[in-house]
Amino acid sequence: MPPSTTSTALAAGRAAFAAIALSIGMLAAAAPHVAQAQALPDFTELVEKVGPAVVNIRTTERLRASRNGSGDIDEDMLEFFRRFGIPLPNTRPNPNPRSPEMPGDGESRPRGIGSGFILNADGYVMTNAHVVDGADEVVVTLADKREFKAKIIGADKRSDVALVKIDASGLPTVRIGDVSKLKVGEWVIAIGSPFGLESTVTAGIVSAKSRDTGDLLPLIQTDVPINPGNSGGPLINMRGEVVGINSQIYSRSGGYMGISFAIPIDEATRVSEQLRTGGRVIRGRIGVVIERVSRDVSESIGLGKPIGALVRTVESGGPADRAGVEAGDIITKVDARPVESSVELPRIIGGIKPGAKATLQVFRRGSYRDVPVVVAELEPDKVAAKRLPDRDSAKPQPAIGTLGLAVSDLTDAQKRELKLKNGVRVEAAGGSAARAGVREGDVIVTVGNVEVVSARQFEAAVGKLDKSKPVTLLVRRGDAANFLILHPAS
Repeated sequence: MPPSTTSTALAAGRAAFAAIALSIGMLAAAAPHVAQAQALPDFTELVEKVGPAVVNIRTTERLRASRNGSGDIDEDMLEFFRRFGIPLPNTRPNPNPRSPEMPGDGESRPRGIGSGFILNADGYVMTNAHVVDGADEVVVTLADKREFKAKIIGADKRSDVALVKIDASGLPTVRIGDVSKLKVGEWVIAIGSPFGLESTVTAGIVSAKSRDTGDLLPLIQTDVPINPGNSGGPLINMRGEVVGINSQIYSRSGGYMGISFAIPIDEATRVSEQLRTGGRVIRGRIGVVIERVSRDVSESIGLGKPIGALVRTVESGGPADRAGVEAGDIITKVDARPVESSVELPRIIGGIKPGAKATLQVFRRGSYRDVPVVVAELEPDKVAAKRLPDRDSAKPQPAIGTLGLAVSDLTDAQKRELKLKNGVRVEAAGGSAARAGVREGDVIVTVGNVEVVSARQFEAAVGKLDKSKPVTLLVRRGDAANFLILHPAS
């Protein structure tokens, strides 16, 4: 090949190689931006689809003569103070309560703000119970700025769900999602009126599901920014479906700190249906006071895993009492539905229709047994039980005998009073018994899983124990029962 031809070929090859290299470099530089653009969600379509069905709710109340002044508080913060039980800050008294600056007794004044969403085209709106609690007037503002006075159909404080109705038709509505398909880590958005700023959109991810906060319902935890005024607004998944009602925040400052909670929409829907048909929610009860089962107790009595609900007290004459449930029982199932933790039992029983029969599986003295019970109705805002005695409020007297305990037989009168067939009374407690919390006046019902029938039999049972291992006592104190673990002295 002639030199000129070779040079031309080489030059062409170099140019082609440079062009390829430049193209590869450009693609490589663009790749991270393309990947990033694909990874971040676009919420615009969701907002356009769901936004018209989200409403702003504001409430007013009439001033009463006994009302404490709060005229200096910013109205946007009132809802926050009420929701989280924070006392209202000290405010300056108005020297002239009848002046134009301050409404007089019987006059209406703004009370709070919140959010909600339209369930059907006929004007039913779901929100939080605390948004409308105590309101004399509820005003709903639609996304198109139309305003309606709303009627409160019903509000359930236990679940914090309320249903209100406006006189309108042909309204935009939300689509209800399936909470069981919600996954931790998936994107969700909230639309509401934080601090009165209507139609505000915030986004985040699902941080946890079935979060136990001590409320009646397990909540959805997110990191979606939620502030006062967001309460009652929808939590929306990427399919444009409502999966929860934004209800609570965890905060030490009064503002958003990265943790917010929403009521699962399936639970809220069940509540709203009862509110719509009857104006209130009917729940079941069996009349027990319960607490969690610790790992130490579960292992020491042979239960294995710390599951179920430990029955501390049984309401005299209540459904559980009539069925034969005893203080110290551990309820592990209701109608074959496992009770994984103590907080689940009120939720399960609450969902059973009053008057219906349920079968409780209880763990008692090392074995399981089924106890049929007829569920009663939980009265509105009924206090479940009296306060339990303080375990540490009295010091035991010097003790004698095995395990640092001195015990005596129960009299027939004591058995009748405590509704016990057997047991022994603690006359004095010291050593490991005192450290475990046993005190004078307690009644020991079982040692390990062995029922105690007399003081002599108690000492015999204790004498057979391995002194190097912990021993578990089922102890009654008044109406309350608890497991106490005595550890050998080190």
